[in-house]
Amino acid sequence: MASSAVSVDAVVLRVGADGAEVLIHRRAAEPFAGDWALPGVLLGAGERISDAAIRAAGKAGVSAAAVDGVGQLVVFDEPHRDPRGPTLSISAWVAVRGFEPSDPETARWVSWEALPPLAFDHTRILADVRPVLADKLWRDLTFTAALTGSEFSVRTALDVTRSLTGSDVDRGNLNRTLKRIAVRSDRESSSGVGRPGALWRWP
Repeated sequence: MASSAVSVDAVVLRVGADGAEVLIHRRAAEPFAGDWALPGVLLGAGERISDAAIRAAGKAGVSAAAVDGVGQLVVFDEPHRDPRGPTLSISAWVAVRGFEPSDPETARWVSWEALPPLAFDHTRILADVRPVLADKLWRDLTFTAALTGSEFSVRTALDVTRSLTGSDVDRGNLNRTLKRIAVRSDRESSSGVGRPGALWRWP
């Protein structure tokens, strides 16, 4: 029996105006040339999944220096997901900071609610990993700290939670969670409107 190829598809995330946003890029090669997709690569011989995920993010222009964290998510093994032949996909989250695509026609940040149709089964991949990411948030501190950064506002916490869960957030429950896992910063955030808000940091 012929072996399946193994790809690593990167779910590249940042905190933006809409909470957690996803990076997509336009494919340059067939199949699906010109279509939007998650950046992905074939796993090299002896290559770690985390290294392949960073390499995949690089296809959308992300430098390794902009990556704050990487982690494995879900495996997709539907045998006909790739028209080139059986290809198993390992999805991985990649949290980045300070990256803005130079050309929005080749790569762009999008909210979960504004995703365009994607190549391969990438729409399904994002639908399946979204609740996994939501479950990791505030539980998996490696993932959460990579996404929020070392210091973050209550507004950021609310927006990120809402974007990943797809539902309204109970602010009281979230504040209790933050008091349990994070530390109140000595500084305060200010948007220039109203009272300064609380900032939190990781211990």
